[in-house]
Amino acid sequence: MARDDPSEDPGAPSHCLAQAGPSLAPATDPVRRSAVMVAVGLIADALFLGIDLAKPELNAVAVLYSIPVLAAFWLPSPRATLILAVAGSLCSVIGYAMTPVTPPAGPVETVIYRAAALVVLWGTALLAIRHQVSRSIAEQSTAAGRHQAALLQVILDTAPDALIVIDTTGVIQSFSRSAELLFGYTAAEAVGRNVSMLMTHGDREAHGGYLERYLRTGERRIIGVGRVVKGQTKDGRTMPVELSVGEARVANHRIFIGFIRDLSARMRIEEELRQAHKMEAIGQLTGGIAHDFNNLLFVISGNLELIEARPDRPDPTALKEAREAIDLGTQLTSQLLSFGRKQSLDPREIDLAELVKGVASMLSRTLGNDIEIVVDVRGTPGRAVADTAQLQTALLNLAINARDAMESGGRLVFSVFDGEIDASYALSHPDVRLGRYVVVQVADNGCGMTEEVRDHAFEPFFTTRAQSTGNGLGLSMVYGFVKQSKGHVEIDSALGRGTTVTLYLPRADQEEHAGDPSRAEMPAAARGKGEMILVVEDDARVRRIATTRLRELGYRTVEAGSGTDGLHRLRTIPEVDLMFTDIVMRDGMSGFELARRAWAERPGLRVLVTTGYAGPDLVSWHGKLQLSADQILRKPYSMDQLARAVRAALDTPA
Repeated sequence: MARDDPSEDPGAPSHCLAQAGPSLAPATDPVRRSAVMVAVGLIADALFLGIDLAKPELNAVAVLYSIPVLAAFWLPSPRATLILAVAGSLCSVIGYAMTPVTPPAGPVETVIYRAAALVVLWGTALLAIRHQVSRSIAEQSTAAGRHQAALLQVILDTAPDALIVIDTTGVIQSFSRSAELLFGYTAAEAVGRNVSMLMTHGDREAHGGYLERYLRTGERRIIGVGRVVKGQTKDGRTMPVELSVGEARVANHRIFIGFIRDLSARMRIEEELRQAHKMEAIGQLTGGIAHDFNNLLFVISGNLELIEARPDRPDPTALKEAREAIDLGTQLTSQLLSFGRKQSLDPREIDLAELVKGVASMLSRTLGNDIEIVVDVRGTPGRAVADTAQLQTALLNLAINARDAMESGGRLVFSVFDGEIDASYALSHPDVRLGRYVVVQVADNGCGMTEEVRDHAFEPFFTTRAQSTGNGLGLSMVYGFVKQSKGHVEIDSALGRGTTVTLYLPRADQEEHAGDPSRAEMPAAARGKGEMILVVEDDARVRRIATTRLRELGYRTVEAGSGTDGLHRLRTIPEVDLMFTDIVMRDGMSGFELARRAWAERPGLRVLVTTGYAGPDLVSWHGKLQLSADQILRKPYSMDQLARAVRAALDTPA
C-alpha cells in the first residue's frame, strides 16, 4: 500500500530531506530572544542612568553601561548587540552632560573615566559581535554538513550501483543499501570485516597482495582502471560484476571507494544475442553447405548417368568433371574443418619472414604486373609456431581477397614484426592470450569494406563476390586456422581506404601465461610528467584503451572522435602538448591531413600518428607532409611501445 505520509517511513528520501532542511517553526525563537534581551538591556541602561544622575561623584558607574552588552554574547544577532552598545553609549553621554563635575575628580579625570568606560563598552560589543559571527558560521556549516550528509545518504540508498568503502587493510568502512541488496549482507554484518569475503576463492587469496603491492609501488591493476570480476553473495552464489575503484584521503587516512554494478542481466542478454547470432550463422553455414554440396552431387550424379548410359564407351569429359567435383568436395570439407578448428595441424617452428618472402615471390608471378607486392620485415622477428602449409594457404587466401579488392591494380604489403598483447588490450578481448607474438600483416589499398561487411567478414559462406567466383570460406578458414594455432586475428578496414588483416602467431620461445589477463605484470615504461595529450580516434573502443593507458602512464588526456573534432579541441585547449591521432578515420579527414592543418595553426605542436594499415609508403603523404618512422606507431601496440613512442615524441625538440 502506498504511503502518503513520509513520516510513516523513516527511510524515505523525502523524510531525510525534510530533516536536513531548516525548520521554519524555530526560526522565530532567535528574534523573540533578541527582542527580550534588548528590552531588558534598555531597562538596565535606564536604571544605570538614574544611578549616574543621582550619584555623579561615582565615576565607576559609567562602566555599568557595559553589563547589558555582556549579555549579547548569548544573542544570535549582531544587530541587537549594536542596539545595546549605542543605547549604553547614549546613556553614558547623557549622564556626563547632565551632571556637574564634583570633587574629588576634576574635569579631565571625569572625561578620561567616561572615555575609558566607552572603550570598555565598545570593546565588549566588538568581541560579542565577533563571537556571534563565528558561531553563526559554525552553525551554518554544521547545518550544511548535516544537509549534505542526509542528501548523500539518500543518493547512496537510491543509487542502483553498490558502494563499498574500505581502508588500506581491506576492512569495510561503509556498506550502502544497494550493496546490501546485491550481496545479501546487512551493513552491520559487513562493516568491520575484510572485503575479500565478497570475492570468489581465486581472487580472495590474491586480494591482499594486490592491495599491498599498490600501496608499496603504486602499480595500478584495478584502481582507476575498472574491470569485470566475479562477486560472491552471502549464500555462496557467484555473479559477474563491473568494479570501479577510486582512492581518496579523509583526515590523512587513505580510503578506497568501490562502485559495483551487477552484470548478470546484461550478460544474460548478451548471451541470448550471441546465441541468436550463432543460430543465424549456423543457418547461413548449413545453407551454404547444402548449396555447394548439392551442386557437386549434381555434377557427380549427372556425369555418372552419362557414363551409365554408355558403359562401353565412357565419356572422358564426364569422368574428368566427376573427379573434379570429388576434389572440390574434399577441398570444401577441409575448409569447413579449418573454420571449425577441427583440422589436423602439424605446427612447427618456422622463420615467418622467410616464409612470407617465399609466398610473396610466388604471388608476384601469379597476381599480375598491375599489383605491386612489398615485403616489410621490421627488425629481426622471432620464430613462430604454425602449420607451414596452412599458413601459406591462409596468406594466399588473403592475397586473393586483396587482389579482388584492387580491380585496377594497387599495392599489396606483407609486414612481419614482433608484437605483444598486454593486459589492457586483453581485457577488452577476452578470447585473446597474453604474451609476445610474431605478427604478419597483409594490407592492400583497395576498395575497403563497410562496417557491416567487416563485422561479418569471418563468417562462413559470407561473401560480397558474385556467386560463381567464391564460396565465402576464405576468411573464415583463415580465422579458424589462426585460432586453432592459439593465435589471434584482426581485420581493420574502411570503405575506400583499403584493408589490413593482422595475424598474431605464437612465438617459439613464448612461455605459457595464466588465463587471467588482469594478473599479468605490466611492462616497465617511461612515464609521463603530467603533459596533456589529445587522442584523436574514431573507434570508441580503441580510443578508450588508448586514453586509459595514457592516464595510467601519468598523462592527462583529451578525446576527439574525428579530425574535425580534433581541430576544434586544439583551438579551444591551448595546453595540448602532443596530438596522438589515427591515420584512417571515417569522417573523411585522415590523420595526415589533420596533422598538416594542426601544424599550420600551431607550428610547434608534437604529433604521433598510429595506424593498423601496413606499408612503407606511410612515411609520406602526397609529398606534402613528412613524418619520420619514429612518429608512426603501428597497431597493435603494447603499453610499453606506447609509452616509449609518446615519451620520444615529447622529448624531441619542436
